[in-house]
Amino acid sequence: MNDLDQNPRRHFQELQQADFLRLEHAAYLKGLLRPFKSKGALETWASQCFELRDSLIALAQRQVLPQASSHPFHLLPVELAQQNTGAGTTFLRWRKPDRSAMGVALWQALMDGTGTPINLLGDLHAIEQQRVVLNMQISLMHTLGRQARECASKLAQAEDVYLRRLKIVAAARRDR
Repeated sequence: MNDLDQNPRRHFQELQQADFLRLEHAAYLKGLLRPFKSKGALETWASQCFELRDSLIALAQRQVLPQASSHPFHLLPVELAQQNTGAGTTFLRWRKPDRSAMGVALWQALMDGTGTPINLLGDLHAIEQQRVVLNMQISLMHTLGRQARECASKLAQAEDVYLRRLKIVAAARRDR
């Protein structure tokens, strides 16, 4: 163990399991591996995925961003911010306050920079870990919800084709 390892994080508190348990649909994944038999069931599950995605975004806005923008982090030349995407979701990104640059390379440069106080390195590492994990979770929920909606649409198309064929068969039987 070196001196840095003995200096615990002091400014940033990572999200804990209890924070996630508070999310309304935290146990939803049990519903993924089941025999979806209707468009409605898939649409419901898609809505639950999107609600969970939105709850994760709210958790980041409520607990991660305020810490990452508070003292002493607001004194740094790089900040953690939210970025809304064209796909309708929100991710956490590192950026310069003047918005002239964005990306993880800014965080890496901050970590490598001799101007970054050594006592903040552990906190900055924890923030980056939290950012990466939350972004992955948000992305997964968004993708699962989108895929479930697409599947529901395909089930509806299959139902339409099936019912159309049944009508043709019924009409042919009547006409005999």
